[in-house]
Amino acid sequence: MDHKALAMEMRDLREKVDGITDTAIAATDGLLIAADTAESIDPEGLAAIAAAGLGLARRAAEATGRGTLRRTVTYGSQGCAAFYAVGDTALMVVLGDEGVDLERLHRATQPALRRIGTILTAPDPAVATEGV
Repeated sequence: MDHKALAMEMRDLREKVDGITDTAIAATDGLLIAADTAESIDPEGLAAIAAAGLGLARRAAEATGRGTLRRTVTYGSQGCAAFYAVGDTALMVVLGDEGVDLERLHRATQPALRRIGTILTAPDPAVATEGV
């Protein structure tokens, strides 16, 4: 997996949308894949919580006939946490301060999610060349 490319996607998203404070990418089982978080954030804990929340939101969308879950947002007194599905096997969590423009964030994440999905599913060149 190209961790540099994932880091670049997270950094690029932060540059495009004012108010983003932290980002992380996790597997749907809660294992951390990549993070760009402040020292005050536990990225492994964030990944686990995000996966649990996304799982519940997916079940709610299915149970209510709302189709495939795209995102869920949790609002707090000091900002929000947006959780985005990356295909069926991963998720991205974006933390924002009180001033984050959620509509802009949602628009900016769509191409980033496609690229992240491609990065996550690309064959690992180191594994592909081991038998050569």
